[in-house]
Amino acid sequence: MHYKSVKSILSAKNGINLFRGCEHGCIYCDSRSKCYRIEHNFEDIEVKENALELLEIALKKKKQKVMIGTGSMSDPYTPTEKNIEYTKKALQLIEKYGFGIAIQTKSDLILRDIDILDRINQKAKTVVQITLTTFDDNLCKKIEENVCPTSQRLKILSEMQKRDIPTVVWLCPILPFINDTEENLLSILEACKKYDVKGIINFDFGLTLREGNREYFYQKLEKNFPRQGLFTLYNKYFRESYVCNSPHNEKLLKIFHQFCSQNKIMHNNDEIFSYLNTFPKEKIHKDFLEFDFE
Repeated sequence: MHYKSVKSILSAKNGINLFRGCEHGCIYCDSRSKCYRIEHNFEDIEVKENALELLEIALKKKKQKVMIGTGSMSDPYTPTEKNIEYTKKALQLIEKYGFGIAIQTKSDLILRDIDILDRINQKAKTVVQITLTTFDDNLCKKIEENVCPTSQRLKILSEMQKRDIPTVVWLCPILPFINDTEENLLSILEACKKYDVKGIINFDFGLTLREGNREYFYQKLEKNFPRQGLFTLYNKYFRESYVCNSPHNEKLLKIFHQFCSQNKIMHNNDEIFSYLNTFPKEKIHKDFLEFDFE
């Protein structure tokens, strides 16, 4: 871990990333791609040391309440967070100034902050987004090496359900010849139904590979799946392709959309992203009335 001062923290689309890099060791991580210009070791987390001060300044300046997003490039609950509590303090600022939060993670460390998330949801809006790729915990530890297994992530969904905090699942990436099975898909979908997930994001059943993450991914295939010949399979089917879809993509897509339609789970990505980014109008109106009477 190392610290670096930055010039800004809140993007034009109201997203924040408190860290650069990640310790979770997911073998497919797109954030390793060279296009993002992370010049330090990816596992050596770069903490934006002045992020909290910049966030408070930005929130104070905002004329309208909006949803703040985090988790797109670096998991906000990477193990470093356990000690430095930057994400926790950011959530406290978001609560203090009356904004909403759409937070994405693979880590059950988020349960540490469930009371803050609950209060934000009561005053504004919270959406917790959890990535699920495989229902099998043993396989999970091979492809997402240093993060809690799927069973623990389902506990997150369960605890959020108890608090009436809405959840969205990212069903991606699905790795060809590894977890692209009907059994895996249906197991995840049934769990989503059980825990009343509001929406499921999916960008086809496959993954994307570009310079930086492709090389790392192929190395991990050889190391973690030596007997399956996956490195040879990927070279045969995909070579240097950016989009690497499963040969079962169309079949799995049909199952996915039919299940979601039947169980009234949002499955149109545009609709889900609109939901994630929309601050509730009734909360804006309530804030205005409270301010008006003061």
